[in-house]
Parts: sequence; structure tokens; C-alpha cells
Amino acid sequence: MEEHHPRLTDVDPKAAERATRQVATMFGLVPLLAIAFVVIYFAVPRDMYIDFGPLHSNAQHVGLGLTAGFAILLIGIGAIQWSRQIMANHEISDDRHELKSSDEDRTAVVADLNTGIDESAISRRKVLGRSLAGALGALGLPALVVLADLGPWPVAATRKETIMKTIWAEGVKLVQDVSYTPIKASEMRIGQLINGQPENLQELHGAEFQQAKAKSSIVVVRMDPNRIKIPESRRDWQVGGILCYSKICTHVGCPISLWEDQTHHLLCPCHQSTFDLGDSGVVVFGPAARALPQLPITTDSEGYLIARSDFTVPVGPSFFERDSHGDYQKGDN
Repeated sequence: MEEHHPRLTDVDPKAAERATRQVATMFGLVPLLAIAFVVIYFAVPRDMYIDFGPLHSNAQHVGLGLTAGFAILLIGIGAIQWSRQIMANHEISDDRHELKSSDEDRTAVVADLNTGIDESAISRRKVLGRSLAGALGALGLPALVVLADLGPWPVAATRKETIMKTIWAEGVKLVQDVSYTPIKASEMRIGQLINGQPENLQELHGAEFQQAKAKSSIVVVRMDPNRIKIPESRRDWQVGGILCYSKICTHVGCPISLWEDQTHHLLCPCHQSTFDLGDSGVVVFGPAARALPQLPITTDSEGYLIARSDFTVPVGPSFFERDSHGDYQKGDN
């Protein structure tokens, strides 16, 4: 091996102190950049743009990239400066050995690890370890903040205004799917099933349209009032045996329209959950755990079917935070 030459920091205590301050300063700037990242995330409008010559860039994205990038860069440069100027500086050589390590070798590795810790000077210069810990810990703050971009926090109020709410409301007409033709009660025959939507769905577009349709899709059926069970609490939810239910299975959200006229059963083709529409949509077979939500309906002055309100319970598949208190079960009145 070539002759070893000591570094300046090995022979000059002032140089060593200067290098220590440099590393600690780099690490110390990281929390400031992390805070700046958070401030930019909340303070800079998302529709603000800045120009770099021919580039037209989102101001928030530029700020977040610069602060996070420089924070990571300073940690890297600081770690390199630490290893080059402060850690122990001597050259070693080692012979190759068999892949399987002996107990003595394992003990030696632990000893080397402890030696490395001592030679890193972290025990003597504790400001290095503290500043590094602070820098790495601060980088977690931007990571936590950007988690908000995954979507709104799913608190009860947010769920109530999003996944637990549809565009159905009092007075909204029931129309046929695709054609948006209004459904007249007098024109429906017993045994008929119609796939439907709310009339106001056609006012939406893009992702908003798809999200609303996924929750507001319905099936409208007409049955002989003498052959079905209508609980007293739902007497005004139907019109002469015409009932309206959510088309979305309460198991995993598949659309349902397999109608068995004689039994009044609606079968989901995905996992065979079966709902009795002649008995408030209760589950009679399959993995679904909740009755199919029923939409309260009536007619307008021209005899067309309209909604009395939104669904009284959340539609679609179950999720663990939802309140099942209002779900209909067999035996309820």
C-alpha cells in the first residue's frame, strides 16, 4: 500500500472544528427547508405559474421541488464531508475468506462496528449526530404533508358529503338510463324492471359524471301490491307497487339487473348475492351483508316518477366506518 498522508483535519484541530461546523450547518439547514416546503404547500396557490425562459412551470411544484431537493442534497453533501474530513482516516486491507463466517468472524464484525462508531467521532462530536437526526427527522414532515394529496381526510363529515351522498334529491325525476326518458307510473306494467338514473345526471361531465352515476344508478320495478311486503314506515315510498332501489350491490359494488319476476328477487352476477325487492330489498342469499337501499319515490302532477329525497342510507359496498343503524333488516316495521 502507498504511504499514508494525514489530512489537514487530522493534524489541525481548528480545521477539524471548521469541518464539523460545515457539516452541522448543512444538516441544520434541512429543517428550515422542510418548514419552507410545508409553507409553500399551503401558501402558494396551485394555479400560480412562473416562467423560466421557454418553460411555463407551476410555482408550487417548483418551490416544493427546490426545497425538498436541496434538503436531500445537503444531507448527502454533509454525509460525504463528514466521512472525508472527520471520520477516522486510515487504509486497511483484508484477505478473501470463505462465504460462511465463523463465530470469531461474527464477533469481529461486531467489534469492527463498534470501532467504526468510535472512529466516526460521533461520540466525541455529538453535534454531528444531533444535527443529522434533526435533518432526517425533518424530512419526514414534507412526506406527511403531501399525504393530503391522496384525497380529503375521511372524517365523518367528509364521508357524509362525498361517498355517503348522491345527487338524488326531492323532486328529481326518475329517467331511463342512456335515453333519459322520464318514467311515467301509469305506463309501467307489473313485472317490468327499468334501469334508471336521476334526470340531473345529464348536467354533469367527465369524472364528476362517472362518480355520480356510480352512486345514483337505480332499478325501478313494478310488482303486484298484494304479493309484496311493504313496511308501514315505507308506505309512502312506493306508487301502486312501483318501487325503486339502488342498482349497486352492497357487497363489493357491482351493478345489478338480473330480475326474477316470479320471486321478486334481484341477483348480482358477480358473487350471487340475492335481494328480495318484494320485501324491502333484504338479502336472501350470498355474501352481501346489507339490504339494498330503497329510494323513496312519488309522482309529480303529470304522473311521472320523482324522488322524495336522497337515499336514507349510504349506497354501494360496505366499509368499516359507515353507520348501519338505519339499514333495513328482516322483521323491521
